[in-house]
Amino acid sequence: MLIYPVMDLKGGLVVRGAGGDRARYRRIESRLVSSADPIRVAHAFREGLGIDRVYVADLDALGGAPPAREILEALSSDGFHLLVDTGVRSLEDAGELLRIGVRDVIAPLETLPDPRALEHIITTLGAERIVFSLDLKGGAHLGHPSGWPHPDAESLAHEAYRRGARRILLLDLARVGSRGGPAYLNLLGKLAEELPDVDFLSGGGVRSRDDLVLLAETKVRGVLMASALHDGVVTRSVLEDIERSAATS
Repeated sequence: MLIYPVMDLKGGLVVRGAGGDRARYRRIESRLVSSADPIRVAHAFREGLGIDRVYVADLDALGGAPPAREILEALSSDGFHLLVDTGVRSLEDAGELLRIGVRDVIAPLETLPDPRALEHIITTLGAERIVFSLDLKGGAHLGHPSGWPHPDAESLAHEAYRRGARRILLLDLARVGSRGGPAYLNLLGKLAEELPDVDFLSGGGVRSRDDLVLLAETKVRGVLMASALHDGVVTRSVLEDIERSAATS
């Protein structure tokens, strides 16, 4: 199970999530680093946690602004493995991220117009480079109802699978920064059984080592987290212990 430290970018700085209410996101305060500069934060993840994977959500781009290209290029040049959400709406958007060095592109339910757009991106760029983000907020999916007329998260996951997705992130924005625990453990376990050739990732709400153990038991392949890392609750030793446990299980 891979840990992806999260950087939410707003106005060029790293901010802390607040239940998906992006107007309330404020610059981070962290035990890992004294700065909200994204380059320094990423290096703190590498030096303090031994991780060079970073999930970047560009909140300005999600709101319609151009992506933070210079920041992404700098992180890529520094050797970080980037999983990036800029609110991709088309193949052109996704391809641009790959051209500037992003390793893995988020194709988000929140901004994709319909399943055909997802299929076009995956077919052209390859399923191994695309992660479909199944975006929820308090259980309600964030896809446009005319483009994504699906009643629930399970049906959306199966639709994405039919369109070629083999990496799916289940992300509930209401859990981001909430310390409320990971959402949809039962659903994640069920989907892992129904779609065994899909790598599932989970985002939002992780509080502790115990939450990571629960997620590992659902066969989740990746976990996005931020608050527990910045608050010093989940440390490098905890992550190494989880990795050792997974290797021997």
